[in-house]
Amino acid sequence: QVQLVESGGGLVQPGGSLRLSCAASGSISRINAMGWYRQAPGKQRELVAHKTSGGSTNYADSVKGRFTISRDNAKNTVYLQMNSLKPEDTAVYYCNADIKDRSAYYAMIYWGKGTLVTVSS
Repeated sequence: QVQLVESGGGLVQPGGSLRLSCAASGSISRINAMGWYRQAPGKQRELVAHKTSGGSTNYADSVKGRFTISRDNAKNTVYLQMNSLKPEDTAVYYCNADIKDRSAYYAMIYWGKGTLVTVSS
């Protein structure tokens, strides 16, 4: 059973920084892409950042230049460094990963339960 567990959310003032972590565990054969999504109150879930196993990255326009996604493949972990945070970054942040379980024929998309980031003075 594959699980994704996020950590690092919290309350931060505008202009501040936070670092989110997401660790994948379980019967993992291979991890392809990993990424972060967010969902603000009353809004749809949206892509924040995405990183493939080959290293290609993709960011939402709203976070380019402020957020950085990185991976530690040895630890099956993806990070999101968030700088210059704005109130509009307030949301529940979800980890997402394309993982092949050892017992499965195909890779599947897994989601974490989310971590709340609140940007407020």
